[in-house]
Amino acid sequence: MNVCTMNTGNDKRAYSPDGMQEGSPYAVGIDIGSTCAKTIVMDRKGTIVYRNVRPTGWSSVETAEAIRQDLLANPRLKDLGCSLPRGGEDQGPVLRCVATGYGRISVPYADKCVTEISCHAKGAVHLFGSPDLNVIDIGGQDTKLIVIDNSMVAEFVMNDKCSAGTGRFLEIMANSLSVTPAELCEMASRGKETHISSLCTVFAESEVINLIGRGTPREDIAYAVVDSIVQKVKAQSGKLSFGKGALCLTGGLCDFAYFREMLGRTFRGEVLTSPDARFAGAVGAALYALALDVRL
Repeated sequence: MNVCTMNTGNDKRAYSPDGMQEGSPYAVGIDIGSTCAKTIVMDRKGTIVYRNVRPTGWSSVETAEAIRQDLLANPRLKDLGCSLPRGGEDQGPVLRCVATGYGRISVPYADKCVTEISCHAKGAVHLFGSPDLNVIDIGGQDTKLIVIDNSMVAEFVMNDKCSAGTGRFLEIMANSLSVTPAELCEMASRGKETHISSLCTVFAESEVINLIGRGTPREDIAYAVVDSIVQKVKAQSGKLSFGKGALCLTGGLCDFAYFREMLGRTFRGEVLTSPDARFAGAVGAALYALALDVRL
């Protein structure tokens, strides 16, 4: 039976090689988000040995099955004859697997489901090597702010009712300018201060169209779009108290240098990121998988 739990992130157990089934050298973390599905495979030492990101598509169930097929076809895992729990294979050893994200219940071979907040917090602590952090995670359809104190979730706030201030907002605005999100952020670095007054995606898109009609340079409009996302995050941060830890950015926007720069100016401090920051949720899920009791 697939076990889903609501974990608050206050689980003090660190992953332990002794907690893995005998002969299982790796553990799997799967984060199925609204836009992208991320997969991480870790060895017993917590080292990432495999990473993959794919569009979630319309069906989380089909995406989960595609991930399973990719894992079983992975040369390293295939050579070991590894299988996934409840995956229907006759092979062993069994890889422990934890799923997270909005599509976590669509992963039938997962040993356990853990909430996004818990997995993102654990993943961030692992990636940034600090027990005290303030995490800004901007996903496809939501924005999460998490305060981590002594490796535990102290506070969090999540915007999941409106796409404003999310990756989807950036994608819609980029489409309006006929550029990619990455190109929009690069253009913004060359723009002059311009603002979009509306925090609603639909009305903001109308404002962008009006700016285009008035002949406003694309660089200035791009600046306004990035500024709008940053200001939305800043307003959201007023609902909690950032702690003593560093400010770090995870999620799909972490690769955009100018976005991090503008975020840092607004929060008046350096914003850290990591090459694997977009995989934070999957990293946390893999760490939970490493800690699973063999009785599962």
